[in-house]
Amino acid sequence: MPSQLHPLEVNPTTGEPFLRLKSHNNIILTPPRLSDIAILPEYFNDSRVYGWLSSPPQPYLPEHAEQWIAKSKGETDNVLSALAAAETSEQLLTVDQVPVRAIREVREDGTEAFIGDMGILRTPYGELMGSEVDWEKKAGREKENATLPVGDPNIVWSIGFYLAPSHHGKGIMSDVLATVLHDWAIPRMCVRRLLCNVFVGNEGSMGVFRKNGFVLTRTIENHVEARGEKRSIHVYEWNA
Repeated sequence: MPSQLHPLEVNPTTGEPFLRLKSHNNIILTPPRLSDIAILPEYFNDSRVYGWLSSPPQPYLPEHAEQWIAKSKGETDNVLSALAAAETSEQLLTVDQVPVRAIREVREDGTEAFIGDMGILRTPYGELMGSEVDWEKKAGREKENATLPVGDPNIVWSIGFYLAPSHHGKGIMSDVLATVLHDWAIPRMCVRRLLCNVFVGNEGSMGVFRKNGFVLTRTIENHVEARGEKRSIHVYEWNA
């Protein structure tokens, strides 16, 4: 019988599952850890990170980090528990989350540095799910998408990610997306459609999407309000 963690590896010392990147062999993805709380305020108070994100509050405080890690760790723990419960099954379980989303650099001495995060979720962009922006249909579309059963190929997904400024420009996030998409999201979540957006001017994220076969479908002026400022977005889509 195949391991329900396939294709994840397991750290023999800690028992923690991980996924190694395809090209950056010193970068792995693991579940979130409580120790990540300490570094999050440094990242999310850096304009090179929060300047391209709409959701993190400013200033970003330790209690915000605690809330985020509790949420994300709870979600990945639930997936890992479900996988463990299905271990005697002859079929690989289809799940609704990526259980390894924390990006870590493995240093020469074996220690691991938390450098970012990438999650895949059912899209929160219901207003963009049609050919035209429709705010009135946003809630209904998101509700319908949320009620589709796990593994339904019609689910519309979105991606959220960030990386420590010290590791920008090295191709790491492109590798993260490629690895997660092809090793986990497609085979283990049945992801078939991704709908994502980036702020106009975010060349780094646009490059990540382009390198992974996403197509720019439209640009929408003044679509999002982030920290009191209207921001324009590019919409990228990927279909299997």
